[in-house]
Amino acid sequence: MQRKNYILKTNPLQKRTGFAKKRSGFAMITAIIVILIISTIMALSLALTAETSKRTADLYLYEQAVLYSKSAAELTLLDIAQNGCINSKNITFDDVSGNPLFDANVTMQYIYTGAVGGCTNYINITTPEQNGSVLMDITVSVRDDANISAEPIHYFRRSIQKL
Repeated sequence: MQRKNYILKTNPLQKRTGFAKKRSGFAMITAIIVILIISTIMALSLALTAETSKRTADLYLYEQAVLYSKSAAELTLLDIAQNGCINSKNITFDDVSGNPLFDANVTMQYIYTGAVGGCTNYINITTPEQNGSVLMDITVSVRDDANISAEPIHYFRRSIQKL
């Protein structure tokens, strides 16, 4: 018995007309769908990378503002110890190259059991435990510069310190 193999042979009718056997376009459609899925994933990963780098920079600046607020409180306490009662203090924190980067504004209210000479902004209390304290409102903000941050970054802190 002879086996007839027509896989490698072409039909003479197909050679004359130029038309081959009908093929399905399933492979082409599948390839286009795979390319679309991969391009969508790449676009999403690129957007996520850009957002992550911006968020990292903003988080870094926010953490610096928190640390500068603690430094502003200590500098203000030093200034109060040296000069007596002051109602407000403005501090500018520079970066490594000397450019101003952060502005800190500290407003104070003093807490005493009686009037103290020289202090105009004080709260009068009757309990001796809180006598000689200062209530500080500290606001630290990043300078408005497009090179530093696209969004304004502000940090507010309220602190009670003993004098």
